[in-house]
Order: sequence, then structure tokens, then C-alpha cells
Amino acid sequence: MFAVTAMRNDLTLLAAIAALAVGFLAGWSNPQRALNRVFLTLSFHAALWLLSLRNAFVSENGLFWLRTSCAVGAFIPVHLWFVKEFIVTGGESFGRMIIRSRWWVLAGMVLAIISFSTWFIPTRTTYKLASAQVYGLGYYTYTLGLVFVYLIQCREAVRQMREQVGVKRLELQVVLLGGSAAAVTVMLLMAFRALLGIPWLVRLQPLVILAFYTGTVVAMTTYRVFDARQLLMVAIQKTTLIVIVAAGAYLADFIFSTAIPEPFALLTTTGIALWAASILNAKLDKVFRLYPQATMARQAAFEAARFETRSESLEHEFLKILKGWGQTEHALLLSGTRDSMKGGGIELSGESIEIETLRELRWATPERLIRERSTPGRLKIGEFIKHHCLGIVVIGEGPTLTTIVGVGVAASRRPFTYPQVTQLMELTSIIESALERAHFSIKAQHAEQLATVGLLGASLAHEIRNPLVSIKTFIHLLPTHHQDAAFRQKFFRLIGDEVGRIDRLTEQLLDLASPRVYLAEAVELHPVLHASLDLVAAKAADKGVEFRTQFDASPDVAFTDASAAKQVMLNLCFNAIQAVESWSGERWVKVSTANTANGLEMSVGDSGPGIPAEIRPRLFQPFQSTKSTGFGLGLAICSDILANLNATISVDPPSIGCGATFRVTFPCRSLSS
Repeated sequence: MFAVTAMRNDLTLLAAIAALAVGFLAGWSNPQRALNRVFLTLSFHAALWLLSLRNAFVSENGLFWLRTSCAVGAFIPVHLWFVKEFIVTGGESFGRMIIRSRWWVLAGMVLAIISFSTWFIPTRTTYKLASAQVYGLGYYTYTLGLVFVYLIQCREAVRQMREQVGVKRLELQVVLLGGSAAAVTVMLLMAFRALLGIPWLVRLQPLVILAFYTGTVVAMTTYRVFDARQLLMVAIQKTTLIVIVAAGAYLADFIFSTAIPEPFALLTTTGIALWAASILNAKLDKVFRLYPQATMARQAAFEAARFETRSESLEHEFLKILKGWGQTEHALLLSGTRDSMKGGGIELSGESIEIETLRELRWATPERLIRERSTPGRLKIGEFIKHHCLGIVVIGEGPTLTTIVGVGVAASRRPFTYPQVTQLMELTSIIESALERAHFSIKAQHAEQLATVGLLGASLAHEIRNPLVSIKTFIHLLPTHHQDAAFRQKFFRLIGDEVGRIDRLTEQLLDLASPRVYLAEAVELHPVLHASLDLVAAKAADKGVEFRTQFDASPDVAFTDASAAKQVMLNLCFNAIQAVESWSGERWVKVSTANTANGLEMSVGDSGPGIPAEIRPRLFQPFQSTKSTGFGLGLAICSDILANLNATISVDPPSIGCGATFRVTFPCRSLSS
């Protein structure tokens, strides 16, 4: 009996110390917030009640301390009413609050007076709680009165909860859930004590109350906002999982222990329990479907990142996904380097106080900013969120790209809870990775285009030299033949033709050198290819490579972008020329077209050594090359360009004695038609 009493007293003292610690942490986290200060005073109140209850067990004057603990407990409903009112009003002076709570104070005073009356416990002798307890009518009146007061407060909380929106509604739900869960658990402990005859179960009541009180304070004073319904569903899910797995493990251990030695039975049972827990947890996730929108948004983001390569298209798709995830009509997406970020008509300096603070916080919501201590950076973020009508903003940083994602306030006006914050942070990571890959692809494409321009240098010099020589010759002859009308007519015509030829060459060079967004439209492919072949003919001739063409497609109309077709064809032709220029056998490159069931096909083949087998599986990935120079980006960029135009590129299977043949299939009509 002494050991049980000592353990009970230690638990009560521990609960009192923990209550004080929780209160100090709540007040220290944000002393300017009225609700945090109320929790601090409520923690003092709870600690005083627990210490009085402890003295009732250990003091010689146990009856006095029992009356004192009951009197202190009678005023706890007043404190809880303060908590509820501060949630609803957002903050009010204690003087006005006490005046408004006069009826609750009066009820507490009546219950406190009852606890000190002679008919509360009908004895004036020395009273020990460890001995048999005799309670009078006043004790039961006090208990029923306290239950009645709590029920009224519960009803009032439910009524006000229905009238509130946003974070106030969530906080009232948390208070109601925490109080109800604590009350139900206490009643269950009392019921189990009566049914099972285990007296020490009731001694756990202070710890149970403290546990739910601590959970409620943490959920309402930390920067993480929780939804009471989600917490309840998670608790039910995990409890179901534990009960089923524990029951299954007990049954499995009973069966295995009769057939195999105990250590092996324990190991087998543990393995089966862990396996069953993982399977059952996945099934329960599907049954409860706590975050279905998060799963769909994550899948949609992965799909967009997989099939889209252009930054503009990716940003458009991601904004739609963010709006759907947040159930809102407004979303924001900014990206850039650490020095500057822009998007949606907004540009922010990477050194601004808002960005520096957001890098420190990683995410921000209006509710978090209210709950935490105020700083100049948090105030700036709050202004940014309010100005752009956002409910949450998250920052994601990669090796070279910084992304800021903002989601507007949901149509339901419910604030974003912490589980939703983690979901958005995961989405932001996916978005940041996809945009970084797109930016890298654009830079690589630009680099490859410049490399193509470099390869065209010799050809262009040769092509431009011819018209310049003709112009120079006619200029030398002009002084002696200016009277010849036929000569002048031929001179003027030649000058116009040759200058136009040079102009077309420079336009093609600039078109290749400048990156652009490709737009598919109906184009005649053969003229586009002929114009491009003029650019590489001199290069092939300079390397001693025979250039062949076979344009059999009729009609030759493809739904693509002319500049994209030029870029792809030039890349493939230059690759083919480089593959055969050092080949000892026959050296030729052939470009041909044909109509197929899937569209219009353009092929580029050569007589070179072919593609090594170890590179073929990764041929269209970046940095795959058989050349001693270059980065191996050409085919990867061609694949990205064609994917954006709903075209495909492939390479023929290897064949002995043949080089490589690449086939590009362009659609013959728009997919939207």
C-alpha cells in the first residue's frame, strides 16, 4: 500500500511540474498573444490543483487539502471559458473578461463553498485518503454540478464553433476534442477499475488529463496548425492498426509457441507482425483516405514534370495543380536564382528581408505568423501574404534555382494545417526539380545551337564568299562597262540576288543561334529541308562526304515548327557527317522523307561505323556521346524539342555493314483537331 501511494504521489508531483513547464513554454513562445498568456495562467491553476491533490494524500491534514483541491478545481471551468472566449474574440482585457464571466465565477464560488461545507464529507476527524472514504450528499452535489457546468460549456463551444470559420473554428474543435477525449479516457479508467478490480488505474487520471492538456496547448500555441477531425481520424486509424496487429501477434505467438521453440516463435511472430502492419497500414490509408487531394496532386505533378520540358508549360500546369490542391482560384509561382525571382508579374530580390526570413522559416501561413513572436521579417511576409491574398507560401531551393510557391485562401476559408504544409513542401520540391531541369534544358539547347552555328562557320564563309566575289568582279568591271545597258541590267539583277542570298544565310544563322518557343503549325516540310540542306552542303563537301536526298513524301505537309525541323535535321546531319568523316569505307549521308501510317517521316542515315551497343539504351539522354569533343547534348535536345511538338525520334536497330539511321515522325495534323 505504501509503494502504491508513493508512486501515485510521484505521478501527481510530476504532472504538476509538467503542467508548469507547459505553461511557461506557451507564454515564452509568444508573450504578446493573449491566448498564450491565458494558457500560462491555466497551467498555474492546474499545477495548484495537482499539488493540492498530492497533499491530500501525504499530509496529516488530508481532509483540508482534499477540500482545497476540489475548491481549486471548481474554478477550472472559468479558465476554460477564458480560453474559449479568447479564441473567439481574438483578445480582450482580463477586466472585461471577468465581468462577462461573472456567472461562471459565481458557479465556481458555489461549488467551492460546497467543498468546504460539513455535508461534503461528514467528518471532522483526521482524514486519510488511503483509508475508507465516506462522502456526503454535498460531494455528489459538487460532482454533478461540475459535470453540469462542463456540459454547458461543451454545448456553448459547439454552438460557437458552428458560427466560426477559419482558424478559430479549428482551435475550438481542438479544445473540444482535447477536453472530450480527456473526459472519456478518465471515465474508461474508472470503468476498467470497477470491472477489473485494479485500483491503480484511477491514479493515472492526473497524467491522462495532463497529456490531453499538453496536446491541446501545443496544438494551439505552436506554429503548427492542426485539424481536430484529422487528428481524430489519425488516432482512430493508428489505434485500429495497433489493436489488430497486437491481437494477431498474440494469436500467432500462441500458435507458434506450441510447435517451435520459444525464441524462434518470438522471431517468427515479430516478422509476421511487422509485415502485417505494413500491409494493413497501406490498406487503412486507402480506407480512411485522409489526404486524397495530396495524392492526386503529387501524381499530377510527377506527370507534368515527366512530359513537359518547357518552363512556360510547366509553370502553367503546376499553377493548375496548386489551385486544385488548395481548392482555390489563386496560386503564385516564382522562380529564379538566389539573386532574383519572378513570376506572375511579381519580381523579388533574393536579398530582400521577406526572402531571407522565408529561407529561415521555409514556409509561412497567416496563422503561424500570428502565433510566433513578431519580427520585422515576419511582418514583411505577413504583408506579402495579405497583399497577394495567399493562405500559405513555401520556398524550395535547389543547386541553381530557387522557387517560391503560394496558394490562395481556400474557398472554405479553412486555414492550411501542418499536414497540408508538408504536402505543399513536397509539391514544391517536385516543382523546383522540374523547373530546374527545364532551365538546364534551355541553357543546354542554347549551347547546342551555338555549337551548331560554330560548325556552320566554314560553310557560311564559303557560301558568302561566292556572292561577294561576283559583286567584287562586277564592281571592277563597272567603270569600263557602265555604258553597256545589258551589263547594267545584269549587274543590278546579280547584286539583288547575291545580297538576298547573303541576307537569307544570316537570317538562318540568327534563327539557329537564338533560343525560341516552338509552336506547331501546318508547314510544307520539303522546302524547309531544302533550305537547311544548303547550309550543310559545303560542310559535307569539305569533309569529302557525299550528300544524298530522297524526298518521297507526298503530300509533304506536317504539323510542326519550321525552325524546330531545321534544328533537328541540322543536328542529325552534323552528327552523321562527323560519324563518317574519318571512316575508311564509303562515306555518305542520306536525308529522305516518306509517308507512314503515323505521320510524315524524315530519316537521316549514314554509312559510318554505327552506334555502340552500350550507348543505345541511353542514346537520347544528356551527356551520351561517342565523340571526343562536345557534351553529348544534341540528341537529348532533339528529343525534347520533338516531344513538345508531339513528334517522335528513334534509331534503327543495328545492322552489320550499315551505319546509323535516325527516324523522326512528324504528325500530319494537330492533336486538338
